[in-house]
Amino acid sequence: MRRLIALGAIAGAPGVTTSALALAAAWPQGADGGVRPVVVEAGVWGGDLAARFSLPHSPGLLDVAAVVGQPQPGSLLGAATELPVGVRAVLAPSGRGPCTEAVRLLGGDGGARVLRGEEKDYGSILLDLGRLTIETQKLARAADEVLLVARGGAEALAHVYAQASDLAQGAGRLTLCVLGQCPYAPSEVSAALEIENVAPLPWDAKSADVLGGTRHGRLKPEGLRTSSLLRAARQLAGRLIESGQGGPSRADFLADVMSERSIR
Repeated sequence: MRRLIALGAIAGAPGVTTSALALAAAWPQGADGGVRPVVVEAGVWGGDLAARFSLPHSPGLLDVAAVVGQPQPGSLLGAATELPVGVRAVLAPSGRGPCTEAVRLLGGDGGARVLRGEEKDYGSILLDLGRLTIETQKLARAADEVLLVARGGAEALAHVYAQASDLAQGAGRLTLCVLGQCPYAPSEVSAALEIENVAPLPWDAKSADVLGGTRHGRLKPEGLRTSSLLRAARQLAGRLIESGQGGPSRADFLADVMSERSIR
């Protein structure tokens, strides 16, 4: 079955989509039996990639959600689009209404079946949840790994610190991805926030522009030598692959973080 990796942010969505794309672009080619990862836009406010790369959003998230309850829902990969940057993604339209319902459907048992596939299916699904909300709770809880994306400034880390006691419940399967410049060493952030896994993701302007659609290009493997963002993403991907060798497990430690009390 496929591995589920959820990416989200507590306050806003500071580069969650860019981080997901970077992780997919840097994913080792020989991992998962050679099956490339797929980014799924699964935030309740809709997706950005269709508009970013001037692509249709169908087939995409809404099509996948529409067949969740069917006996033979079909393949998730059939709804994936090849992005110009060399990454596969299941796209979502802009707008909260339809996407909120799609996220709800995918968070159920039928949705997990579609996302994970059959026993013979290999690969990793990167769920781009954007800002974590009560609606994305089930998807995040079903994931094998949760990557919490935050900027490296004191203000952004303070939002994470406010939830540190809850986040610490998932020390083994939670990674804090610190995006951009940070005045603190990863070990300092880890100790202060009581989060075992802290992964710096340097903000490389050229790679970020390509992933953001403002610069044309395809991120090739050889680019890892010069892109600090992709090098860091490659290291993170390696750790996620290694930690997933023991099989899938439920990351239900974010239940309290995404409760009505914690998320506004």
